Amino acid sequence: MNAQPHPSQLISDEYRKEQEYLHETTAYGTASILYAPLVSQIVNKMQVTHLLDYGCGHMVNLAKHLKVTHKVTYQAYDPGVPRYSKEPLPAEMVACIDVLEHIEPDKLETVLDHIASLSEAIVFLSFDTGPALKTLSDGRNAHLIQQPIEWWLPKLMVRWDLQTVQASYDGGYYFVGVCKPRIESTDGVKIL
Repeated sequence: MNAQPHPSQLISDEYRKEQEYLHETTAYGTASILYAPLVSQIVNKMQVTHLLDYGCGHMVNLAKHLKVTHKVTYQAYDPGVPRYSKEPLPAEMVACIDVLEHIEPDKLETVLDHIASLSEAIVFLSFDTGPALKTLSDGRNAHLIQQPIEWWLPKLMVRWDLQTVQASYDGGYYFVGVCKPRIESTDGVKIL
């Protein structure tokens, strides 16, 4: 089993404080409401029993809006929300909704590796490629990473086998991907 990254490898102390402030003072983390029906469909169709909401936000909106037909263990994780910042356990499905564009650029690879290490079967990712409506206290846009899907895809494909990629437009481009973890044998051969 891979060693989990130190929290400072995922988010700087300064940015963690900024995220804590945003979560405490704004309606931050509402995109999961829009994606809850789709996540619910996947959970129900694939009979997922353990869901990790990576970057859940302080309102845990995904948990509040899930409609599941069977028992599901929901696990909340967000390093910017103290009560959800404990290192998560690996889960059958990881949902990471409207999070990746908020990651500090120099931490992105580590965060993607962290998500990959926690995903046992299914990963649901969504991210916006354009600017956010919110700004940080230093004036920067809240979307620290604003890159087109062509920039994102290689980063995702090296970690997961993409099953579905869908683009939508709602004031900005959103990309949704459903992935399976890449599994390799000890001799480096990919197992399908």
